[in-house]
Amino acid sequence: MEPKADAKFAIIESGGKQYKVSPGQIIHVEYIPVPEGSTLEIDKVFLVSGPEGVKVGRPYVENAKVLATVRGHGKGEKIVVFKFKSKTRYRRKRGHRQLYTELLINDIITSTKPEESEVKGDGS
Repeated sequence: MEPKADAKFAIIESGGKQYKVSPGQIIHVEYIPVPEGSTLEIDKVFLVSGPEGVKVGRPYVENAKVLATVRGHGKGEKIVVFKFKSKTRYRRKRGHRQLYTELLINDIITSTKPEESEVKGDGS
């Protein structure tokens, strides 16, 4: 089954990880220190797909942004870190809960500005 031709999505980077996002989606990313309810602009966009086609960046797509609203912050599930060495009575048990930020993806913007490939005036 092929995806719809008008389905808009992008691949972004946040916190050293990559996420496939589309408008209206809610994602959890690494903690970003911004207040709840504020708008966030993510400009590290690797790929944009939409009705006008697919744009792939090298490494990022120029003039592309993803607008998101911060819905809140939280902690992930607990991960148990257990160290053990046999025959030496060495045991260490620790837990960890990673902080995250919940984002609501509002829009994917790709503005195409006319490029100035021609240099005006030949200097003579």
